[in-house]
Amino acid sequence: MRDTLGLEGIVGVLVVFAGIGILTLHDPVVAGALMVVLAGLALIAKGLTDTVMRSFGLK
Repeated sequence: MRDTLGLEGIVGVLVVFAGIGILTLHDPVVAGALMVVLAGLALIAKGLTDTVMRSFGLK
């Protein structure tokens, strides 16, 4: 996983999970909605990345 994300990426993922954990303690419904939004953004980013990689002929 470190080869894919790098150290900064792993720390970023941990910070996001810590933030969602803190939010979950305060308001679980809002935390659930935020997780759905983040999952949607991740899917959009993956789709864009796949499209760019295909356009360069790398995938």
